[in-house]
Amino acid sequence: MNVVITGASRGLGKAMSEKFAANGNDLFITSKNEMRLYKILEELQTKFPNITMRAKAFDLAKKDEAIAFANWVLHFGVSPDILINNAGTFLPGSVYNEEAGVLEKMIETNLYGAYHVTRTLLPQMMKQKSGHVFNVCSIASLKAYANGGAYSISKFALAGFSKNLREEMKPYGIKVTAVFPGAAYTDSWAETGIDPKRFMEANDIADMVFAASRLSPQACVEDIILRPQLGDL
Repeated sequence: MNVVITGASRGLGKAMSEKFAANGNDLFITSKNEMRLYKILEELQTKFPNITMRAKAFDLAKKDEAIAFANWVLHFGVSPDILINNAGTFLPGSVYNEEAGVLEKMIETNLYGAYHVTRTLLPQMMKQKSGHVFNVCSIASLKAYANGGAYSISKFALAGFSKNLREEMKPYGIKVTAVFPGAAYTDSWAETGIDPKRFMEANDIADMVFAASRLSPQACVEDIILRPQLGDL
């Protein structure tokens, strides 16, 4: 299958890229950081030399680049089977005191990128009457928390996008799954000094997404909610 993954150079995106590659799927990956992206590509090609992998850096917060990424995938003449909208960013703050422009940045990165990539790839997926879109939301999409601010707002919006898309795509055989991960141990948490055992592993999320992608055409996992065993941080 052809698997398209955004935000693939680290964290959850890297874990999901490796999971799908390990199971023989061809990859089309992107991230904003070109150096990290090509390092991951090199690592995956070394570990899994028998699959096709392509990577190119795009800033999906910019509408033209999000559309360009999707068109770059399509120009290879492939039909996307799985799209994982994982690219996103986090800036802490509260609505009443965060800097001007933070909401716009969070919406552009965490919502608009997924929206424009999906819209550009959907016609081909609708034509083939199959496919699966995963939108990596957050526990912050379900529950507001202190210092969440504009980030939480953007993730609530991404969850709404997923719900709407799910209803629209039912007649076309395209599944839509919203993924709501709690704290997983990635680079962004490594600097906090919190015991890594308090977190989920990035592979936990990758395993669940992969499992959901393997179901029969008649079954769709609409929501995946994962939290650390001891609860949210």
